[in-house]
Amino acid sequence: MNLMSQEELLALPTTTSIEIAARAIGLGRTRAYELARSGDFPCKVIRVGTSYRVVTADLRRLLGVEAPAA
Repeated sequence: MNLMSQEELLALPTTTSIEIAARAIGLGRTRAYELARSGDFPCKVIRVGTSYRVVTADLRRLLGVEAPAA
């Protein structure tokens, strides 16, 4: 499993897929979906139709990665 670099995390859009968020955290895809379905994913997850989106700001906060000041 390839963890994401800080640069990759900072380049993510406002929301990202559950797969990308799982990679950033170090979770497998199946476990990430299990946590999202049960409401236990460690970041805010938004359900859009049949897919899950993770709020990138929450993901960065969880990992201690702050965006540089503008």
